[in-house]
Amino acid sequence: MYKKSIILLYIALLTLPALLKAQAPPTYDSGIYTAKSDTLPYRILFPINFDPAKKYPLVILLHGAGERGNDNEAQLNPSGKLFLQGPVRQLFPAIVVIPQCPKTDFWSDVQFQRDSLGNNKFTFPIDAKPTKAMHALMGCVAEFLQKPYVNKHRVYVGGLSMGGMGTFEIIGREPNVFAAAFAICGGDNTLNAKKYAKKVPLWIFHGGKDNVVSPDHSLVMVDAIKAAGGDPKFTLYPNDGHNCWDDAFAENDLLPWLFSHSK
Repeated sequence: MYKKSIILLYIALLTLPALLKAQAPPTYDSGIYTAKSDTLPYRILFPINFDPAKKYPLVILLHGAGERGNDNEAQLNPSGKLFLQGPVRQLFPAIVVIPQCPKTDFWSDVQFQRDSLGNNKFTFPIDAKPTKAMHALMGCVAEFLQKPYVNKHRVYVGGLSMGGMGTFEIIGREPNVFAAAFAICGGDNTLNAKKYAKKVPLWIFHGGKDNVVSPDHSLVMVDAIKAAGGDPKFTLYPNDGHNCWDDAFAENDLLPWLFSHSK
């Protein structure tokens, strides 16, 4: 009896690593894009039972200013949590890429200053050269589009705060690449709306009490996109401050809407 118990224990110890691996929560792998002077770290999540012979949608998520750096970790909060949910991975199998902007850079070429009352003032240029981070981001996206397992007709981008601004900018620079986008508490120059109004379906979110990025930046973009022939979705959370992304990511229709679009 004792000998049998030892044998069973030995078998259990042998199979334990495989069981732990099978039960381990999904995680984002680390990667880095490099081309000439461009360098951009990113984290990537592959679909469950990823098959390189198949083609999957590509989702690019852009973080806010507070997650900038070079640890290739901070940008996972809060954007990365959405796609780690079991039901989401089952219903919307996709390749999710979350790049990290350097601490001294910005996704968009927005000019920032505080007025005499301490309010943030953002000025969005027209046809400016991309920042170093944006240039690297576009190169990173282009590299992924060359992967045989990426569906070029189903490429999506979304972001919050600085990432929301970056979302507006990258769809303006690459309107033929993205099938749909969402921008949370972001902004853009209204004159840029004509670049993507008819080409990229857009869902815009903002908090009505946002004292970091005024909701006016989203409101004027909604009007500008409509004036340019587009039909954006817009959700204003009247009682939310800057972190309205919590409610935006909780929208039941966000991912069904996003993945319903194709080029």
